[in-house]
Amino acid sequence: MLKRMIVLLSVLAMSGCGGVDPDSPLGKRKVIFKEMLNLSEDLGGMLRGRIAFDEQTFAEKARRLDEISRQPWQHFDAEAKESKSSARDDVWEQRERFMQLARELEGTTALLLQSAQQQPLNPDALGVRIDVVEKACEGCHQEFRIY
Repeated sequence: MLKRMIVLLSVLAMSGCGGVDPDSPLGKRKVIFKEMLNLSEDLGGMLRGRIAFDEQTFAEKARRLDEISRQPWQHFDAEAKESKSSARDDVWEQRERFMQLARELEGTTALLLQSAQQQPLNPDALGVRIDVVEKACEGCHQEFRIY
């Protein structure tokens, strides 16, 4: 019985990995997007009261979000089109539009960072900025992600 449980847990753990090579373009994108999501959730959580607000932590997370917001796009080259991806074929077929939305996201994170560097931090202004970042993510997902 114990042996079956161990085998079952191993199979479940391996199936949760999705079999994505972490060194592939898809694997690299997934890592970056997951970090972006975690940072965005933490920033929004601080502003919405789910997480204790800490100015230094907020500013650091905003800096990191701005930094990595420029990284995933390089992993969407022509060879990166993979069947396991949640990206629609439109990413490659409408490359100009996709990159336009990527640049818009980068602009929103730059503005968030700029606001996060103005001491003392203004949670109301930051709330507006994080909402714009979230809407930029959502807009791109609606056009280019398979749900």
